[in-house]
Amino acid sequence: MKHQLFIFFVIIIIGGCATHPTVSTTPMEQGEKRFGWSWSAENVLPFLWYRYGLSDKDDIGLRLGPVYGSGIDYSRILYTKDNKWDVMNLAWSMNPNYNTDFTYYKFKQRKSNDDKPGAISWWGLRMMYIAKGISGGTSTRIGFLLGGQPNDKWGYEIGYSHDFNSMPITNLFDFQWNDTVKNDPSLNRRYSDTPHTDPASGLPTEYSRLTGISFRVYVNLEMRPPAVE
Repeated sequence: MKHQLFIFFVIIIIGGCATHPTVSTTPMEQGEKRFGWSWSAENVLPFLWYRYGLSDKDDIGLRLGPVYGSGIDYSRILYTKDNKWDVMNLAWSMNPNYNTDFTYYKFKQRKSNDDKPGAISWWGLRMMYIAKGISGGTSTRIGFLLGGQPNDKWGYEIGYSHDFNSMPITNLFDFQWNDTVKNDPSLNRRYSDTPHTDPASGLPTEYSRLTGISFRVYVNLEMRPPAVE
């Protein structure tokens, strides 16, 4: 069992095939610029990100990855009250599975002892769509994520999105899934055409549970306020 868990986490590090944006965790002003780098388990190598405030409610983001993970996304604040705000994000990512995400975030900022803005935490619901993945199929996923930013220098996010057409959620931790499908006639009829590994490349396909895993650590390198005319 320990050996299987080790293999599972190694595959996450070297072979996750869906990527996601690093969104702004605080509202941006029009003309404000932010940039930094992120490392994610699904992207293998760090990638650069840049965000620009279109207004006090809208911002756009760009990502550039050395292997894959490049993409573009758009965020809009839908609701704000005191230290809480809700954000909608639409993102497209370039990777072996070319995923499109729609994510609804709920942010909350704590106050420190001296009444200054403190750490930020959030959770969100994500819908992910892969029109044509590695094996040529289509995947629609829904999932949940959690994130935190202890200070304005760095933060993290972890989540999972599940494709209910590729595997029952009750079998999520079945590390012998391929054998389970082969040996169970009812599962074989239902899931034999949704392979989790691409035989040509060995990478997780659009149906794999690994494709739904997201873990990211990011660093803010600079936050530039809008230029004063």
